[in-house]
Amino acid sequence: MTDYAVVNPSTGETEATFDTFTDAQIEDAIARAASAATTWAATAPAERAAVIRRIAELHRERRDEFAAIIVREMGKPIAAAEGEVDFAADIIEYNADNIDRITGDTPIDILGEGTAVIRRAPLGALLGIMPWNFPAYQVARFAAPNLAVGNTIILKHAPQCPESAAFLERIYRDAGLPDGGYVNVYATNDQAATIIADPRVHGVSVTGSERAGAAVAEIAGRNLKKVALELGGSDPFIVLSTDDMDAVVQAAVDARLDNNGQSCNGAKRFIVVDGLYDEFTSKFVASLAGVTAEDPTQQDTVLGPLSSTAAAERLQQQVDGALAQGATLLTGGTREGAFFAPTVLADVTSDMDVYREELFGPAAVVYRVADEDAAVHLANDTSFGLGSYVFTTDAAQAERVADAIEAGMVYVNLVLADSPELPFGGVKRSGTSREMGLLAADEFVNKKLIRKA
Repeated sequence: MTDYAVVNPSTGETEATFDTFTDAQIEDAIARAASAATTWAATAPAERAAVIRRIAELHRERRDEFAAIIVREMGKPIAAAEGEVDFAADIIEYNADNIDRITGDTPIDILGEGTAVIRRAPLGALLGIMPWNFPAYQVARFAAPNLAVGNTIILKHAPQCPESAAFLERIYRDAGLPDGGYVNVYATNDQAATIIADPRVHGVSVTGSERAGAAVAEIAGRNLKKVALELGGSDPFIVLSTDDMDAVVQAAVDARLDNNGQSCNGAKRFIVVDGLYDEFTSKFVASLAGVTAEDPTQQDTVLGPLSSTAAAERLQQQVDGALAQGATLLTGGTREGAFFAPTVLADVTSDMDVYREELFGPAAVVYRVADEDAAVHLANDTSFGLGSYVFTTDAAQAERVADAIEAGMVYVNLVLADSPELPFGGVKRSGTSREMGLLAADEFVNKKLIRKA
């Protein structure tokens, strides 16, 4: 038996299986990554940049094949899968282009005589535990900055993305990394714990659920290892004023349906001031009701299936539970296999389970609030703190709200604006670290002080 399998969510059919690694294979992966860490760290930054740039080029050259794999594994519409591979290439290329800034010394203005700098040195082999919802993008934003600083990568991909895992390992190998520079492992959770505990592994990054993050952090803590966590989110989408409601509604739809509604930083709670609530909600519901979950292999598909039938069943349980507790269903609420109809809930109160939960799929909750203060209070009344979205025509209000929101990211009057130079991450139970941008390369480095007379 193996947990690593490609189960096409559109059909429910198992298309491929991959054997879980033996303990001997896990030991070999650790040994290779640890050995390569010495060689890779000693490689000049310019030479590392050339290899990293080639990784980006191979993403683009093999884009169509990679995108088709992603569609089979987790149901992402093909156009979105192609865009994901392109974005992964952009992130990787950014790290190659900025390697001098990533690896260069940072001078310190000292109080006495002499000089002082912070010099960034790699830690060594790292373990990355990656999720299924962005098989290319998530890996790029972990692997690229860490390869840039001179670390090596052991990568445990999600069990439902084994083809992506193997495909990525070939790309990194073909780009010219030393043997062990990037090693894929089909590991069990117990084997992942073994990797974390091994003294040759110097840190672990996990992107996934709160439960997975807590489990990994506990193991890392016992072994005194640095851990980076990128976890869930229930991002607020706040509407305070607008001179173009149709544009705001379209942004809301785009933010909710991105990646079939399975983005940690997707807008999930739509908080609208009283004077705009009725117009926004009627248009939002009509727009979502007009979207049909369809075949993800077609270029014009906007919404495909959820990643699995089990994922759709979980979302159905959340929606049904909310209705049983008194919420109102404005549209959707039904599924067929892994395909889930766009869904909007209203009249959700703080005593309902769904008020505290993350809805991972094309389901949204709309809230009516009296004013700016009430909107901010509701936005912050969550254990999550990943992203947030604020729509207002008042620049001063935008600044106030951005300052007041408890989140790692605030986007004002726009959505889907991630970019390689912008750091990504959250606070509270959404995580502890930053990926992308120049901050990403500071997670797993020795920030060494060098003080000279």
